[in-house]
Amino acid sequence: MRTCIKTIMESDEKKDIKRPHLKIVLNQLNLNVGMIWTNGDLSEVKRILDSQVREAPAKIGSIAPIDVTIPAGSTGMDPKQTSFFQALNITTKIVKGVVEIVNPVKVITEGDKVSPGQAALLDKLKIRPFEYKMHILNVLDGDALFPPKILSITQASILAAFSSAAQNVAAMSLGSGFATQASVHHSIINAFKNLAAVSFSTGFSFPQAEKLRSAAASAPAASSAAATTSAPVAAKKEEPKQEEVDMDMGDLFGGDY
Repeated sequence: MRTCIKTIMESDEKKDIKRPHLKIVLNQLNLNVGMIWTNGDLSEVKRILDSQVREAPAKIGSIAPIDVTIPAGSTGMDPKQTSFFQALNITTKIVKGVVEIVNPVKVITEGDKVSPGQAALLDKLKIRPFEYKMHILNVLDGDALFPPKILSITQASILAAFSSAAQNVAAMSLGSGFATQASVHHSIINAFKNLAAVSFSTGFSFPQAEKLRSAAASAPAASSAAATTSAPVAAKKEEPKQEEVDMDMGDLFGGDY
């Protein structure tokens, strides 16, 4: 593939044809790399690749992509196999003639090389901790190369990010007093609220304030019911307060009536 692309690039150079994406593709063809070409939805391609996963054993000398932990419990191995566990400092006990691991033990740490003892133990326990699958390294669109994380971006995440940014712009605009398209409608609403409050306090009305007053007057009776329910509670709280005031006033003037 590299030879074919180089031949095409040499031919393009002679014909003065510009295809910069060929050089990008050429630079990606290193080691065990394949290419997928599509005009469809890239997220769907990623979904298909992620669904094709096969278990892989821990091979000696390979780099562990994840941590590997052996769970506690029966191993199904006879007591003669305890040497494997002793070499890895794994606490075991014999239960009914079977080796049993006392506590969960992490035998491989991510990024470490798999040792012969670790590989043999996992093989005996029939644990295949790793995965064999295709991993997306880069995404080429036109002449631009993108990281694979862009395939996780959805329309919902874009809208959420835009909404959050718009709220931040509006908040900064309102806080600084600098009007922007994101804040002007908030400013208008706040100004109307101030006018309505002045109107209710002074009695000087205007049509929009009258509509707001009528809406408030015809509000559900729930608020009045809540006020009625809370009134006795308020009265009960005020009674001892009143007694304390009377006693204090008597002591203040020093008169015994």
